[in-house]
Order: sequence, then C-alpha cells, then structure tokens
Amino acid sequence: MTNQLSTHLQSIKAETLKQWLDHNQAILVDVREPSEYAAERIHGAKSVPLSQFDINQIPVETGKSLVLCCQTGNRSAQAAKKLLNNGVETVINLEGGLNAWKQSGYATQININAPISMFRQVQIVAGSLVFAGTILGAFVSPWFLILSGFVGAGLVFAGVSNTCAMAALLAKLPYNQRGQS
Repeated sequence: MTNQLSTHLQSIKAETLKQWLDHNQAILVDVREPSEYAAERIHGAKSVPLSQFDINQIPVETGKSLVLCCQTGNRSAQAAKKLLNNGVETVINLEGGLNAWKQSGYATQININAPISMFRQVQIVAGSLVFAGTILGAFVSPWFLILSGFVGAGLVFAGVSNTCAMAALLAKLPYNQRGQS
C-alpha cells in the first residue's frame, strides 16, 4: 500500500530547478541552519531552518512551485513531510541538495566571513572533548575516560539516527544565528 504523502512529495534535479529559477517559476526555501545558509546558498533561496521550522514562514506565491533544499536532500525531505502533514498539497525537494546543484556546475553565493560549517564545529567540539577526556583519563583519573566514551556513543547515535544533539545545541549559539534572512 502506497503512502499518500509520498505521492505529493516530488523530487527534481538541479537542472530543472535552474530552469524554474531562471523563468521565475519557483520559490526556493533552504532549510539548513543559519550559519550554513550564511556561508553558501543558491541565489534567491529563502532561509527557514529545519531546527526552527514554522509552516507560517514558508513564502507562498500563486503560480510558483515550492522547492525545498538543504545540503544533501535529507533535511529538506524532512521539512517537506512536515509541510505535507500540515495540509500543503505538493512539495518539491531538490534531489541531492546544494551538493547536486554545485556538481551540476551552477553558481552559489559564498560569504567568506560566515561562521564555519556546523559539521566542522561538531568535529572540533567532539574532538576536543574526546582529547580532553583521554588526557585527563591518563593523567588525572580513569573516570575521565567516560567523557570520551560518551562523546563516541553520541557520534555513533548521530550517524545511525541522522540527528545530532551537539549540532542542535551549537546551532543555538549567537554566532550561528547570523545570516538568517
């Protein structure tokens, strides 16, 4: 039995989105976090981060298709399901997200003064915690090794569940809120 929601969630390739944007036929909503959006985005995309997702923030224009995008297409698919569950009839997801857009050779807006990516922030914080736990465990008390184990378990959970509590916390920091429009 087919899920009724899936019949309304469509995917398009970067080439199709480019044509639609060139002909002013689409509204593009970027659901990545504000720091990611500030660093690089498709020209004309509106920011509505998935972590603060509010259906009322989605711009609507008659005669234009609503297209969601993120880095790879996963978060935008999650946002699309939220819209479909709230009565939006048709939502379109950019297949492969910003990565596919760039692989197709299309330009992006880049801000070299934007905060570093959320992925790199998580790597820095997680790596620092594991390193600190290991050093403290070796030289102060073996109980500090629990910190390294806890961070490692968190990273495994993030990979398996495709959600990252550390990224969610880091996204709330003031410097990661810059650039949202």
